[in-house]
Amino acid sequence: MDTTALSRTELLQVADAVAREKSIEREEVLDAMEQAISKAGRAKYGHEHDIRAAIDRKTGEVRLRRYREVTDEIENEITQLSVSEGQARQPGITAGEFIIEELPPIDLGRIAAQTAKQVIVQKVREAERQRQYREYKDRAGEIVNGIVKRNEFGNVTIDLGRAEAMMRRDESLPRESFRTGDRVRGYIYDVREEQRGPQIFVSRSHPQFMAMLFAQEVPEIYDSIIEIKAVARDPGSRAKIGVISHDSSIDPVGACVGMRGSRVQAVVSELQGEKIDIIPWSPDSATFVVNALAPAEVSKVVLDEEQGRIEVVVPDEQLSLAIGRRGQNVRLASMLTGWDIDIMTEEEESRRRQEEVRTRSQLFIEALDVDDVIAHLLIAEGFISLDQVAFVPIEELARIEGFDEDMAEELRARARAHLEEIDRKNHERRRELGVSDELAEIQGLTSAVLVTLGENGIKTLDNLGDLASDELIEVLGEQAPDHAEVDAIIMAARAHWFDDEPEPQPEPAPAEDEMGAAEAGDATQSGETAQSGETAEA
Repeated sequence: MDTTALSRTELLQVADAVAREKSIEREEVLDAMEQAISKAGRAKYGHEHDIRAAIDRKTGEVRLRRYREVTDEIENEITQLSVSEGQARQPGITAGEFIIEELPPIDLGRIAAQTAKQVIVQKVREAERQRQYREYKDRAGEIVNGIVKRNEFGNVTIDLGRAEAMMRRDESLPRESFRTGDRVRGYIYDVREEQRGPQIFVSRSHPQFMAMLFAQEVPEIYDSIIEIKAVARDPGSRAKIGVISHDSSIDPVGACVGMRGSRVQAVVSELQGEKIDIIPWSPDSATFVVNALAPAEVSKVVLDEEQGRIEVVVPDEQLSLAIGRRGQNVRLASMLTGWDIDIMTEEEESRRRQEEVRTRSQLFIEALDVDDVIAHLLIAEGFISLDQVAFVPIEELARIEGFDEDMAEELRARARAHLEEIDRKNHERRRELGVSDELAEIQGLTSAVLVTLGENGIKTLDNLGDLASDELIEVLGEQAPDHAEVDAIIMAARAHWFDDEPEPQPEPAPAEDEMGAAEAGDATQSGETAQSGETAEA
């Protein structure tokens, strides 16, 4: 590369051609050229000099200049001048300004030209990377089309035209293979600015890829009349999608299926035959779970909101359909709804309910000393524990058919007596286990819980304070309260760790008080001296 070998207009033409080819600004190319020529100039005149090149944007003229700063204190004689020297060369110049010397055009040698070329290539590449990042950083969540550039052990590099994207092996569909030159469609799920340039990551297994495909095929989704609320995929095999219509006159499922299944079939073809269940979304969790388990029929649903679990009862013949092959149907339904789903047959549910009734009935019979008729009446009214019987208002017990206030009062008294006896035994057991009294004083730890802690070797405040929340929940099992209460119990056990911290010292008294106290001390001492003198004279 020789700056004299190129005419002025040719230099601008080269800059224009590079800018068009790399899709970057012409100004960035010219800046790169200026830096390259500046570097070549420093190589000729000395790297310690501050030499700058400037290319006229209209004529293409290249000017090479050396800059020397005028300063009061000279640290570098090559790049700096004293104020007196600067004013001798350019009257009126002040500290902080520069003396600019024009240099003759340089004829670059082979090595200097190669260096300049490398600088230009590097700067153009950096500008191209910045352009790619700016263009794609806001396109995450879009579907793009490209051509496979290379396939390295399943990791596919895709040419998007103005950039390259990477699709890792685990982001493609199973049994899907690509060859160089194949057209491929993918979902941009991440764009990162890394040292080696912007990295664009695309996926064909991402749940939102299917959602975006439906948005392309279904105009109602694009127009926000129908909304995709949830998506769950087992890539390449099966998927579920929850949709809702904001227009009561439009069926969301029918719109997504299309005439004779044309719309959904287009998505299925793109996803290599992946089966798709389109499900009406519902704000009611139970209804949505029932819909999500389709095509299985559901008999009953029981929600446990605290645990985030839901029990689903299905007819015996529907069990395999509800679970699906290798648990696929229930797993996708769980992913779609966000609930942990337990499936049981009507027969299993009936057996479990009978066992629960038998266990509770036996508890009431033994603890309250009543017959099975009264025990079953209590269970039928929803009583499941002795605590409920012991502390329920008498009016509620008396309302049970066949009960009166006297019987209600007697049942409450027996329940409380039994609970007190249990507490007494637990208290004795706690002492046998060596659980400290300080631990027993923590609010939220019942006598039964204290026994469980002692049996697991947790007997002091330090033992309990050393536990994490999940560890304490695991130890207590069914006795464990919710996470917030567990955290509060552990923090209460740790409270004594902070009792030994030094208390803040009181602030020193103001100077005036100290002076006043000193004066008072002097006066007292003088009085004592005078008094002792008088005593001596006496």
